[in-house]
Amino acid sequence: MSRPRDRWIDRLRQLLERAGFYVAATTGGRPSSFDLVARRDSTLLLVKALKNIDALDADEAARLLELGRLFPAIVLVLGQRSGVAPLEEGVVYTRYGVPIVHETTLQEYLEKALPPFLYASPGGIFARIDGDRLRALRIAEGLSLGGLATIAGVSRRAIQLYEDGQGAEATVVERIEAHFDAPVVRPIVLFDAPTPRAPPTEGTDRGEPGERSPAPAPTGDALRDGVFRQLGGLGLDVTVTVRAPFDALARAEEILLTGVGSLRTAARRAEILHGVARVAEGHAMFVVRERVHRSTIAGLPILDVAELKRHRDPAELLDEITDREGA
Repeated sequence: MSRPRDRWIDRLRQLLERAGFYVAATTGGRPSSFDLVARRDSTLLLVKALKNIDALDADEAARLLELGRLFPAIVLVLGQRSGVAPLEEGVVYTRYGVPIVHETTLQEYLEKALPPFLYASPGGIFARIDGDRLRALRIAEGLSLGGLATIAGVSRRAIQLYEDGQGAEATVVERIEAHFDAPVVRPIVLFDAPTPRAPPTEGTDRGEPGERSPAPAPTGDALRDGVFRQLGGLGLDVTVTVRAPFDALARAEEILLTGVGSLRTAARRAEILHGVARVAEGHAMFVVRERVHRSTIAGLPILDVAELKRHRDPAELLDEITDREGA
């Protein structure tokens, strides 16, 4: 019998699929920083589902945001409550830089094209003011800053800040919009463009294919460290990951999600890793120590260490992985 959380994640998956997203789930494997990866056209999402958003700590948020930068992808957390208080629908919350919304907020955004207008901040619920529109409405009615301040129940300085685009408490916005009988707030772009990957800094440009890139910090696992050094030696940019369906994200021109471990571990994680790579429009492989007599498991290319060492440049490696994916 499926658990309530699994049923919830499946419901979120169906919501995204109805909206035209191609979706893969990471549930069923080891604990992951994200539960769903979804793509629609050029929009790639990493979605985490948390019943209580207070469970998102600084480390977990940093890992999730780092994965968003690496792909790159938009990061979004779906939550149900904060402590014992339910999340309000139509409100965007934030924890450590990660946007969080209730499932209904996402549903209205996807199915009805209704964006959220409110955001939670210390002190209450706020909205982003369209300063130019507010100024135009005030001037058209012949109101002074002080006159509008009296109507809104705030100071003259506050009205100046609103007209400069500052946020206002929801109750203040309601009074202003009721007076003008017109909206004065800006919608929140829920699927805001992700932060692009930073270009290599001076001294780390990898230049021609095959040029060695800086090795990632050792993990203490000889097999993993050896695989990561080998990938770096091919000229791939390798980032070791924590709490992801893959052990490293490597990149030249294309993403290569890499798992490392035993053949038994590969069998457990193959379907998830392959699914994530397909949705991200990248590639994936799993490297094992023991000799293997099969090229793939559930569509995921499997290489042993000796096979990996035979490759001398990333293009050759990706060609073999692509061939195995199509086998």
